Amino acid sequence: MSAEVTDWLRANALPLSSLTPGSPTDDLQPLAETLREVRVVGLGEATHGTREFFQLKHRILEFLVREMGYSVLAMEASASAGQAVDAYVRHSIGDAEKVLTGLGFWIWRTREVLSVIEWMREYNRKRAEDEHVRFVGIDPQQCGDSIAVLDAFLHERAPERVAGLHTTLGVLGRAHPGQYPDPRRRLVHAAEELVDFLCDDAPDAAEAIRHARILAQAADLVTRKRLHEDPEQTVYAVRDRYMADWVGELLDVPSTKVALWAHNGHIAKSWYGSGPSPLGQHLHERYGDVYYALGLLFGQGAFRAGRTHLGPWPGSRLRHPKRNSIGMASPTTTEGQLAAATAGNHLIDLRSGADAPTAVRQWLHSTSAMRNFGAQVPRWTYHLHRSPTILAQEYDGLAYIATSTCSRPLPAPETRS
Repeated sequence: MSAEVTDWLRANALPLSSLTPGSPTDDLQPLAETLREVRVVGLGEATHGTREFFQLKHRILEFLVREMGYSVLAMEASASAGQAVDAYVRHSIGDAEKVLTGLGFWIWRTREVLSVIEWMREYNRKRAEDEHVRFVGIDPQQCGDSIAVLDAFLHERAPERVAGLHTTLGVLGRAHPGQYPDPRRRLVHAAEELVDFLCDDAPDAAEAIRHARILAQAADLVTRKRLHEDPEQTVYAVRDRYMADWVGELLDVPSTKVALWAHNGHIAKSWYGSGPSPLGQHLHERYGDVYYALGLLFGQGAFRAGRTHLGPWPGSRLRHPKRNSIGMASPTTTEGQLAAATAGNHLIDLRSGADAPTAVRQWLHSTSAMRNFGAQVPRWTYHLHRSPTILAQEYDGLAYIATSTCSRPLPAPETRS
């Protein structure tokens, strides 16, 4: 990295005075101008298990809601179970830990995410309903709540269909994407037939229709192959397209502004090479600069993720989240370059690089490497993983966190003997 790039990064860094939610927002005020025409802010994360990422996203959410009129938190979480979280944050219905558990992903069952929904509930409690901030899940996975809603609805309006719901579509409540590849797509046809029935016979039942649509999307994911010669036909591509569609429906209301919480790999505006189009790419193609992708990176520390143990023996794939430590990012990575310019926690707006010196623009459009980790990492080699990236194509801004520590899991739900 040239001295000119280092100087530009240092001059344009916005130091973060705190990561703690509820802190004064003086350091975030430059975001108000940066995001003035933006309606969707993608808040990424290089790991699903970093406490500081969750804290910063919570803090930015507070800023977006209180000072910039954002009204929805859309999350890479169950679209089906997200309604229970929304009922909690808007109407204090249910129990906070139980609705988080209902989202179906261990990555969100943390004290940090609990703090987010408790803040949303407290914010809404003091305001009229039309001023509430909503929670919306956008992932078709984990759709057991949709089956329960449709079971209740069909018992009342079409009891002859209840048995078919469970015998044909009940598997969707516990199936995972790609689990039952089926070129005949029988589950999809059954779910789509239910959608058609509801639209024809119960057009007033918007909630039931929405849940039936979730089942149809889940069926599509469950019956697709994980690998395909066309990347856009894989489970991963279709999942992101569905998530973008749910965000798009929110934006159909012109006054809506959305904070989008997901992994860096989803919020990015493109995927390096010939990979499947991520969620952020769909949003950028549909809405242009109204979408702003903020990637979150870290320098060193530790994060939670499951470790996979590859091998032919029973139990060779372990999925329990653990602490994974990692040293300082290499100087050749994006994280290492950000740290070399500004060692502390900071934000940087990459859109401003369009008017930067030639060396900076070349750096932004050249291939670099970035660390990204999902919910699972390989046991022995995770610390070597790098993702190629072209910053100007994938992100509008970056947040650098010097030290990552593990997200804090909530206690395991009590079980009855």
